[in-house]
Amino acid sequence: MPAPPAVRLPPPLQVAWLVKDPVGFYEAGRRRHGPVFQVRYPGLPPEVVVATAGLAEQVFATDAGASRAGEIRRAFVGPLVGERSLLCLDREPWWRHRRLINPALHGRAVAGWRDRIAAIAAAEIAGWPLGAPFALRDRMERITLEVIMRMVFGVRDAGRLRALRALLPRLVALGGSAALLRLPPRLRDRALTSPALLRAGALPTTRYVRVRDEVDAILYDEIARRRGAPDPDAADVLSHLVAARDEDGAPLTDQELRDELMTLLQAGHETTATALAWTFERLLRNPDALRRLRTELAAGEGGEYLQAVVKEALRARPVVLGAPRLLDEPVRIGGYDVPAGHYLSASIPLVLSDPAAYPEPWEFRPERFLGPGADLANRSWIPFGGGHRYCAGAQLAQLELRVVITEVLRAVDLAPARPAPERPRLKNVTLAPSASTQVVAYARTSGDHVIATGR
Repeated sequence: MPAPPAVRLPPPLQVAWLVKDPVGFYEAGRRRHGPVFQVRYPGLPPEVVVATAGLAEQVFATDAGASRAGEIRRAFVGPLVGERSLLCLDREPWWRHRRLINPALHGRAVAGWRDRIAAIAAAEIAGWPLGAPFALRDRMERITLEVIMRMVFGVRDAGRLRALRALLPRLVALGGSAALLRLPPRLRDRALTSPALLRAGALPTTRYVRVRDEVDAILYDEIARRRGAPDPDAADVLSHLVAARDEDGAPLTDQELRDELMTLLQAGHETTATALAWTFERLLRNPDALRRLRTELAAGEGGEYLQAVVKEALRARPVVLGAPRLLDEPVRIGGYDVPAGHYLSASIPLVLSDPAAYPEPWEFRPERFLGPGADLANRSWIPFGGGHRYCAGAQLAQLELRVVITEVLRAVDLAPARPAPERPRLKNVTLAPSASTQVVAYARTSGDHVIATGR
């Protein structure tokens, strides 16, 4: 069988195009080559990309043993979240961590946080400026950070909360900076561990390590406190993980606990804030959807439509490009042979804009997840990935989205501060609104300050 067609540009130019227009880069590959094609990035194996839900299912099926996702991530995010993170593990170590983590993030567990999330959101919204533009994404990051600190880390001490509010945004910003992410892995690892290089305070790696060490000191002390005085009624994720035991009765080590907390911070803070910002960026430019959502929420009947809005926002503006697997065995997909050693990835933006599953995909239509056609739309919906490695925090993220959207619509009217829709751009490892969703807030009235400006 033939190899998949390849994007015919030198790898450095493919990277440049990807950075400048990440979604457009993959859309161009689909237009020219169809639903299966290859891309190349310097120093990495070829990556075969698929663009339909059916093909994505075949990618996810390789999780049963033909591929490894942790191996790929370890080289890029291992120094940021830790080598014992769920993101960086494969095979049985991954299964062990996933079985221990799942109960703490299950829908029933996180549903009890609804009122606390609502209170965090309401307190933040009360401080928003009225009548002046501001970046909504930055404000959403404050909410999602507070959720991580209180519901995931379970920190209660006021002094520690103040310290983490200052440290964690710096840690995320430094860890996701281009200066760190684009360093060759070997050079980055050396800079993060070399005593001589760590004395150079101007290096981004040194600044990162110093902030990381301050955060680690707090987290390890919190872990020690939970082990020393366990609270059986505590509902935070850390307390659940400290109490968790595997099939052999063994707990997670301090290092494993710390790495999973850092994973939940890195994976759940910025991504959820970005999803919230995109949801309002789309709603404010689609007044019919906003009006219907407000009407149904006011009537106490908005649960189903609110969930459809969340799904459509994550479909129309997914936060993550993809989740590649490193193939340990050759795979046949879409009529092509992909050899072992290649990356294989479902492009999340391409699958979620496939016209076969989402007619007129550029239109923002929450209704596509309700009524006729909803089955196909829901089956093709993969913003959190799929297969065994479906995002462990997906239910918490969706709960945050529903609760925060409701609190915002209850408290204020929003209008876009700029007439043109914002475009996706790479920020750290997410697809963020190009201007961080610039909005103007108004005191709540009976009308909606919205404009429609096309796609």
